[in-house]
Amino acid sequence: MTEESSGPVPWITPSGRYARVLGRAVDIALALAVLVAAYQYAGAYDLLLGALMALALLARRKRPVTVMAVVMALALVQFLLHDPSADPPPAHAPAAYDVAVLFAMMSVVHHSRIPWMPYAAGGAVLLATGAASAGAPFLGVEGFGSESLLVFWGLALTVWLTAFALHTRRLYAESQAARARHAEREQEQRVRLAAARERAEIARELHDVVAHSLAVMILQADGAGAVLRTSPDLAESALKTIAATGRDAIDDMHRIVRVLREGQPGSAGAGEDRRLVTLDEIEVVADRARSAGLTVDLSVDVGEGRLSPAEEMTAFRIVQECLTNTLRHAGSGAGVGIRVREEDGTLLIDVTDDGAGALAGRAVAGASGGNGLVGMRERVELAGGAFEAGPRLGSGWQVRASIPVRTKTPVTTKTPAATKDPVPTKTSVRTER
Repeated sequence: MTEESSGPVPWITPSGRYARVLGRAVDIALALAVLVAAYQYAGAYDLLLGALMALALLARRKRPVTVMAVVMALALVQFLLHDPSADPPPAHAPAAYDVAVLFAMMSVVHHSRIPWMPYAAGGAVLLATGAASAGAPFLGVEGFGSESLLVFWGLALTVWLTAFALHTRRLYAESQAARARHAEREQEQRVRLAAARERAEIARELHDVVAHSLAVMILQADGAGAVLRTSPDLAESALKTIAATGRDAIDDMHRIVRVLREGQPGSAGAGEDRRLVTLDEIEVVADRARSAGLTVDLSVDVGEGRLSPAEEMTAFRIVQECLTNTLRHAGSGAGVGIRVREEDGTLLIDVTDDGAGALAGRAVAGASGGNGLVGMRERVELAGGAFEAGPRLGSGWQVRASIPVRTKTPVTTKTPAATKDPVPTKTSVRTER
């Protein structure tokens, strides 16, 4: 829907400047109608009373209750000045310009913000017309007569019901507008939250891919430069590791950029080349960390099919980030212990390093951190788990994460009676250097 079609049509549903101009034109038209009606009478005070009523009606939108009180007071003066024996009487009553009373009542019903005020205005007009029909004999003022009372009341009720219907319609329109504004604010808030989540996810992916790959490549490049003349074979192996790490990083970057351009991971052209990250990839990053100089003790004990792809991705990224932090802060020569296991529907990840013998909390000169821990914590919390990280007693660092396993236990088929060997339900990998 375009902006032009969604907005109000100025002359059908006036708003803003058009509403103010149209409202002022209506007020002037009503005042002129009252003034013209008063001009037809020859009484000495008719034109004056009509002009004062017309002037009061110009403020009926901003001060509806005050305007009605003024008009009712002028109508009372008109009634008291009425003298049927005089020719002409000082003021005629009832007169055509008394329609100002109905206009004032309509303004109160339609524009007043006090809930009980519309009923009070209608009751005041009915009581006033009833009193005027009866007159005030003790003051020598004759009434209109009961014959005209039903006509006056019928006219007053018709105007009141019309004004009340407009009042109800206005309240409904205001509530709908408020609801639309609230829904628009909620939509904007949802869009901002979704954009924030997307930015955080992209930041985590970029950090995990770039930081780990660069850490490995930098250490390998430093090692290759150190042994280039003395041990060409080791230098060649380091260069091969750099090239392989760079190619994998480029593949991951292409995947992230493709997702950003096409809007969703599963869009056409993205799903065929996308590389799914599983727990098996932990061994790959562990080998790269070993080639960079770390001593890695890895143990993965998770039932086959117990984790969803998202949970496997989370576990892999946590281990990858822990190895990256160890490379950056402890340097080559540090020892890392990695334990990934599933117990009672919970995925437990425990990664510890010895800090290469340095005191806990100390880091390699020039290293900086913070984003990696934030990213790991966000990943775990998004999965509904718990995360903690901190220095160990003495030297090194420890990271622990527990993630609830949300996938159902796969259905196992019964083993034939002739088969003696049990069906394996867990895969265990333990490598050590």
